[in-house]
Amino acid sequence: MKGSCLCGSVSVSAPNHAEVSLCHCSMCRRWSGGPMFAVHCSSGIEFTGDKPKAYQSSEWAERGFCEKCGTHLFYHLLPNNEYILPAGLFQDQDFKLVSEIFIDEKPDFYELRNDTRKMTGQQVFDQFSKQ
Repeated sequence: MKGSCLCGSVSVSAPNHAEVSLCHCSMCRRWSGGPMFAVHCSSGIEFTGDKPKAYQSSEWAERGFCEKCGTHLFYHLLPNNEYILPAGLFQDQDFKLVSEIFIDEKPDFYELRNDTRKMTGQQVFDQFSKQ
């Protein structure tokens, strides 16, 4: 998959993925203005052009963005080096929404009708603590 930020200063390439998950956590919603449509890419990510800026948003993760236009480029899980990229970077990719996390933090003002696997924040943390 190939994509770029809004201004084109940062390009990204990643292995092909067909699935997207959705994060309703308060941090993702504050960061993006809504839920994050996330493509989980464990490795094989390459950024070209301008180097993305990063902000460490928690003990375990950093968020990256284009310094020029502010486009969100990644959520990087530090313990396992996993990159989660916004689906919007890849305009020509055909994705299927398969899961939603932090469903317990989703505000009432929107509702999706997709039939997805839904997990609370605690279920997410429990799953990652077992790995």
